[in-house]
Amino acid sequence: MASTNDTTPSKLPFPVLTAEEAAAQVQDSQIIGFSGFTPAGAAKAIPRAIAAKARTEHEAGRPFKIGVITGASTGESLDGELAKADAVLFRTPYQSDKHLREQINQGKAGFFDMHLSIVPQYVRYGFLGKLSWAIVEACDVTAEGEIVLTTSVGASPTFLKCADKVFVEINRKHPASLRGLHDIYEPLDPPHRREIPIYKASDRIGSPVVKIDPAKIAGIVYTDVDDETKPFRESDEVTKQIGANVAEFLAAELHAGRIPKEFLPIQSGVGNIANAVLGAIGAHPDIPEFELYSEVIQDSVIDLMLEGKIKFASGTSLTLSAEKLKLVYDNFEEFRDKLVLRPQEISNSPEVARRIGVISINTAIEVDIFGNVNSTHIMGRNLMNGIGGSGDFTRSAYISVFTCPSVAKGGKISTIVPQCSHMDHSEHSVQAVITEQGCANLHCLDPKTRAQTIITNCANPIYREGLQAYYASAKGGYTPQTLNLAFAMHQKFLETGDMRDVKWD
Repeated sequence: MASTNDTTPSKLPFPVLTAEEAAAQVQDSQIIGFSGFTPAGAAKAIPRAIAAKARTEHEAGRPFKIGVITGASTGESLDGELAKADAVLFRTPYQSDKHLREQINQGKAGFFDMHLSIVPQYVRYGFLGKLSWAIVEACDVTAEGEIVLTTSVGASPTFLKCADKVFVEINRKHPASLRGLHDIYEPLDPPHRREIPIYKASDRIGSPVVKIDPAKIAGIVYTDVDDETKPFRESDEVTKQIGANVAEFLAAELHAGRIPKEFLPIQSGVGNIANAVLGAIGAHPDIPEFELYSEVIQDSVIDLMLEGKIKFASGTSLTLSAEKLKLVYDNFEEFRDKLVLRPQEISNSPEVARRIGVISINTAIEVDIFGNVNSTHIMGRNLMNGIGGSGDFTRSAYISVFTCPSVAKGGKISTIVPQCSHMDHSEHSVQAVITEQGCANLHCLDPKTRAQTIITNCANPIYREGLQAYYASAKGGYTPQTLNLAFAMHQKFLETGDMRDVKWD
């Protein structure tokens, strides 16, 4: 089969276009499915050209906005450029770009938050409208319509299947030898769906390529652009302590016999806390080598593989720093049998997470004293990023852990509050809350005991007395609450910029 590795572009039966020529075919109000799960594997050249077209159309007094669906967040060339060009009609399911976030919170761009595992099936069901285009990044394509994706899978297979037409960005930064890294499997839809036959993280159940009708490919755009991943901050004393507390909690559960002695697969969120947590788990002498069944494979995972602590990693995105990605590519034969990238409805499948016993570890924005978690909103009204995949794993986890520093903004905000200003994960799905102050193991605790455990073990000392005062003010009931004071700390911050010195009487 002819591919871009052994065939000149002219020998492929697809038009070779510039990004601008591709963008010229995109029309106002069309819905587009873009590749990308984090900036890894996100389309880059064509989105920039679409943003440039939007600016030209707006200057001419003509409307131009598109519906944007991706796997999760993307990079500056996609979300950032489209947002700055005021080209986003609506966006789902998740974002992390500051320009897009600003437009969403100002009501200039529509956004609806979604669990990441359900995005592909919602596209297939037609809930998100008809896709006019799928625009995906790949490292190889054949004349027969076999597409080898790059550093993420996300929802790309479903976009490619459901869209009327397809543009493929062939990115020369990624070798065609990545064929075999991906495991493409799309379940049947109800009422014909069967079980997803994954019984351990390393199981492969699908194809190394996405196969589509080659007649749908309207053009190929050649690029040579790095993924726009940004390095995470170095771990500081707080994040290191959070990581150590998580590792100690899991080691204690292991010693108590509540985790099997061979251990269980880990799911980890993304970011500097997640990197610190994985590093601490890997360094703990009592925790054996383990597998990762998660969304994102980040730098710390590769480090732990090299140290022999992680034996296999399954995800939907290889979100690595440029240095770490080069290391993987330079030694790909060594990593080939230790990594797999799947579609997000498989990597994030609640069914699989429940079956194989995933331990989920995700980051909270705030946690209330009864164990409810807000992972999406600031002060209850401004969206930060979105729920992402945390809910996919949390509800089905063997053990569900949420982490956060006990304070933010130099101590002006307590992340432990009387009541969350927005709730994404209820107390029924949260088994442990861990800050740098300590761990609250919430298994089988009633609301009153949960409150005391979280305040004592997780709250920062500068807020502990106030939280105890709130709890003491709550009179009666199964879950003691004083509604007129439940958001007193939030109100204090909105008024003064500091949550401290609330009057609790």
